[in-house]
Amino acid sequence: MFKSIRESLSRTRTTVFGQIASVLGAGDITEETWEDLEALLIQADMGVPTTLELVEALRDRVRREGLYRADQLMGALKKELRAMLVDPPEFGLEAPRLLTVVMVVGVNGSGKTTSIGKLAQHYKGRGRKVMLVAGDTFRAAAIEQLEIWGTRAEVPVIAGQPGGDPAAVTYDGIRAARARGYDLLIVDTAGRLHTKYNLMKELEKVYGVCRKSVHRAPHEVLLVLDAPTGQNALVQATKFKESVQVTGVVLTKLDSTAKGGMVFSIYRELGLPVRFIGTGERIQDLAPFDADQFVNGLFENS
Repeated sequence: MFKSIRESLSRTRTTVFGQIASVLGAGDITEETWEDLEALLIQADMGVPTTLELVEALRDRVRREGLYRADQLMGALKKELRAMLVDPPEFGLEAPRLLTVVMVVGVNGSGKTTSIGKLAQHYKGRGRKVMLVAGDTFRAAAIEQLEIWGTRAEVPVIAGQPGGDPAAVTYDGIRAARARGYDLLIVDTAGRLHTKYNLMKELEKVYGVCRKSVHRAPHEVLLVLDAPTGQNALVQATKFKESVQVTGVVLTKLDSTAKGGMVFSIYRELGLPVRFIGTGERIQDLAPFDADQFVNGLFENS
């Protein structure tokens, strides 16, 4: 798992965080040191508010611990970064129950359907009986795309007609899962732009069907965010949080960008834990997020 996370962070490490080692080289800590560090963190797409908060916390640590050399900052930086990634409460997918229902939301192109296939593969490999629901009925070929991933993961897919009612398809999926003895139901949802009012209302309807049909469902609402979109993804996330109670994030395409710093923005600005990271194109390329491994992976070569 660590190898996968480490490899997915190679661009971030090479282009941004790897440069921090040179900034925090020999010599005393100066205002130029802080300015260079701040610029690199923003370049990593940590976002201005999160970066400023981190640098201020780091300055406080330097004063408390009496640090004065730039090379002493590396260990302090790692500690502050780790402290930002607060360990989340128990993941709802791990709790024992007859049927766990998970909604997966996100805009088209974020890797949502691909992530669902990877989640199915991940939990099937851990002994769960997984069924998928093709609730994205509005996008052309969305149903067929999910069925392809269902075939790859060797799990059944409950689908309706293109343009049909997503809430009705979700209800059918819940009934089918119960009747056939499946214990994990993953629901794909429509992914038109988050600014579309009707889309958000459809998500609310699907959420309501889950709540009425299964005790305390949906047990998780995972938001898929595309790492290369950087801070724009946070705007999307805010809109989804307004419509459904998002509980965690799946961050995709991290291996194709240098914007690994947005993980810290997700925690600080959204108050959401990152649950999984997409580490490649294959169906097995999905790693449960581990904060210690993530922070170490940012600085592995330093």
